[in-house]
Amino acid sequence: MREIISVQVGQCGNQIAGKFWETIASEHGIDNDGIYAGDSDVQLQRSDVYFTEVDGGRYVPRAVLVDLEPGTMDAHRTGKLAKLFRPDNFVYGQNGAGNNFAKGHYTEGAEIVDAVLDVIRREAEACDCLQGFQLTHSVGGGTGSGLGTLLLAKITEEFPDRVMSTFSVMPSSGAADVVVEPYNATLALHQLIENASTVCCLDNKALYNICSNSLKIKEPQYNDLNNLVANVMSGVTCGFRFPGQLNSDLRKMAVNLIPFPRLHFFMTGFAPVTAANTESFRNLTVNQLTQQLFDPRNMMVDCDPRKGGKYLTASCIFRGDIASQDVDSAMLSIQNKGSESFVPWIPNNIKSSICNVPPKGVKMNATFIANSTAVQDMFKRIGANFTNMFRRRAFLHWFTDEGMEDMEFTEAESNINDLVQEYQQYGEALADDEEEEVYEEEDYGYAAAEEADALDEPMGA
Repeated sequence: MREIISVQVGQCGNQIAGKFWETIASEHGIDNDGIYAGDSDVQLQRSDVYFTEVDGGRYVPRAVLVDLEPGTMDAHRTGKLAKLFRPDNFVYGQNGAGNNFAKGHYTEGAEIVDAVLDVIRREAEACDCLQGFQLTHSVGGGTGSGLGTLLLAKITEEFPDRVMSTFSVMPSSGAADVVVEPYNATLALHQLIENASTVCCLDNKALYNICSNSLKIKEPQYNDLNNLVANVMSGVTCGFRFPGQLNSDLRKMAVNLIPFPRLHFFMTGFAPVTAANTESFRNLTVNQLTQQLFDPRNMMVDCDPRKGGKYLTASCIFRGDIASQDVDSAMLSIQNKGSESFVPWIPNNIKSSICNVPPKGVKMNATFIANSTAVQDMFKRIGANFTNMFRRRAFLHWFTDEGMEDMEFTEAESNINDLVQEYQQYGEALADDEEEEVYEEEDYGYAAAEEADALDEPMGA
């Protein structure tokens, strides 16, 4: 089967992935001990994409859990899923990264990276046909940014022909948890641009807004945010895990969403998002789901596609008993009504897929992945914060003391600025820009051919 190995790094990455495993285990009918307790053959049909069946009929997640301090691992060992994970897939250090990219990437992280790669190799060798890797991490802290991107580079080097997909929590535009977050994020993004195949961007401010405004939760906790992220991850991966009318996998997703190799940063969304007390008053249709998907208030990253951004490509993944004709007409309608929101030089830029198995508790839902030029707002925000600090060399000694050089910071800043310019260039490009050049060349070629013919004719003709 087309297996995926999940690598979860740092406190944030492990908490998000923990909720993800909880969600998909219940969808596949697997209880907290790894025993199948479901009621449908479909649940186990493709369970081996994420789970390995071991002796005794138990199902074990194909997950590698990594951190530079033992606290996160202890939480997993004593949590709800304590008996689900394989004990020797926990790899951790003792000293922590101290919110420092350099410690995660060069010093503390480098000490445990070989042990992590050994576990990844063992999992890869047990696969029949490895599809790719899924990394969950945050780019604001030290472990997720430093060790996460170190593993990214090492895995890409060792498995160059496999898809490397990440779910990355980006810095919010509001108050930051970490003062040196702009440094960590810029250095991590530099690596993500070069080594990741696809990056699904998430940020806490957008998630808080969804919890407060749409779900009507008065004081959202991290558990509520992680629930939202787990729903999106479950939706993005449902096409790999269950049969459907229009199937999907990691490579198909990448091929349909990435027009240029460096532009692989996606915005994600999810529908329906409604408060618990209003659920019984709604009647879901494909059109309603589609409208919610394209609503900027449901985006899980703090960027608004309506304000100067254009969709390069998008993918809508529907779940439930849905007719493909309804999906096609909804996609056509959204492209016709909002044609100015899409770049004109990609004719059919929405990919749709349908998974027949609905999620637990609802009749149908949908997940949205978009490659929009509006994501440049996030890079500009991070770049501006980075420049303000780097210009004064504030906090730089914490990084240079671990062996980093100023040149690495300058290169990372330059790479992000280049990426922003690329997004601007392709967002502003018109459909007839290149056509005019082609016609000019053709006209010139035709005139040149006529001139040549005239020269070839005899004088008295």
